[in-house]
Amino acid sequence: MCRWLAYSGTPMLLDTILYKPDHSLIDQSLHAKMGVETTNGDGFGVGWYTREDTTPALIRDIGPAWNNRNLREIANHVRSPLFFAHIRASTGTAVQQSNSHPFRYGRWMFMHNGAIADFHLVRRDLTMLVDPTLFASIEGTTDSEVMFYLALTFGLEQDPPSAVARMAGVVEDVGHDHGVDYPLQMTLAVTNGERLWAFRYSSQRASRSLFYSSRVDALRKLHPDVAFLRDISEETRLIVSEPLGDLPGAWNEVPESTYGVVQPGTDEMRPFTPQPA
Repeated sequence: MCRWLAYSGTPMLLDTILYKPDHSLIDQSLHAKMGVETTNGDGFGVGWYTREDTTPALIRDIGPAWNNRNLREIANHVRSPLFFAHIRASTGTAVQQSNSHPFRYGRWMFMHNGAIADFHLVRRDLTMLVDPTLFASIEGTTDSEVMFYLALTFGLEQDPPSAVARMAGVVEDVGHDHGVDYPLQMTLAVTNGERLWAFRYSSQRASRSLFYSSRVDALRKLHPDVAFLRDISEETRLIVSEPLGDLPGAWNEVPESTYGVVQPGTDEMRPFTPQPA
């Protein structure tokens, strides 16, 4: 499986989030506590937006994040109000650059932790359901990228929750047709650079871990001495596979079968149920 984080809020140096916390994503690449694997060294990726750009920038590589000098250099110089970061532990597909997350299509980014069970059995059927106009954009061989392009096929750019629900529904239907009892395991994030959606779901109702940060105003009251909290807006939010530290009151588990929306104004959290495609 994998570990990932999504950040939205006050423009921030990537280094502040990726490297500085006690249990940062870089630390998790070697010492994950809640993942299936302790080590996540089968590639990494970072995608970020700036106010001037119309599409996110991406850097992806096949090596481990913990000793990549290019990532260290970029993290010290890139500042962004919204970015994704992902460290990969392969579930069977090749370790290659095109299989590293996040994936990008236009303004959209997508990253995933989990798996389509017995992907080798269902891969052809699922891939053939991707819109032909999108098919040529698929670069890699992962189940995650197929999930992204299925969601795009089902209207991700117009209605992300409905599109992801339809993607999950068709993955389960095709899996069941092939005799797979529990076809889908997913915690995933998707964004268009303005809003951020995060989903936690599995067919077995035993999803991988996912957490969101508490409201900044509440954390300031709990920890008035933490300088970091004084420098960020009240709309700043992190969603992570596992907490970046042990600051009391900072982290909340995303409930099973739930999705959340991080957006200007009030964030939302709603039940998630796969839908027929």
